[in-house]
Amino acid sequence: MSSKKLIEEQIERRNFKKGGEVSSKLKSLLRKLGVDTQVIRKISIITYELEMNIIIHSEGGKITAVIANDKVKIIAADDGPGISDVDKALQAGYSTAEDEIRELGFGAGMGLNNVENYSDQMDIQTSKGEGTTIRAILNV
Repeated sequence: MSSKKLIEEQIERRNFKKGGEVSSKLKSLLRKLGVDTQVIRKISIITYELEMNIIIHSEGGKITAVIANDKVKIIAADDGPGISDVDKALQAGYSTAEDEIRELGFGAGMGLNNVENYSDQMDIQTSKGEGTTIRAILNV
């Protein structure tokens, strides 16, 4: 199968009204392609978590999803502070979200943990003050 870009969407900082739109769009595209519903569920969770992390923790960014060779690759790249301690950030319940974000019902510290748990492969590249790129790959 040749590589096909499914989505490439800009994510705005603190735009909670649009949170989840990219994951919904991707879910719809994958259904049309006939991808298994359990795989779509995992991809939707991963995409939503990455989308919300960009909204909550960065100055904005982009999510791209590509399908090729029976794999879906989701790439979330942001302009943000970077992740100071990746090991801690992967722990369930660990969060650096501000109180105002938590009061909105976000920032429970499950985002990266969920991405890791639902991915077949995950890679995090982060630099303090320069941003973070997360690649999640799922077999389809």
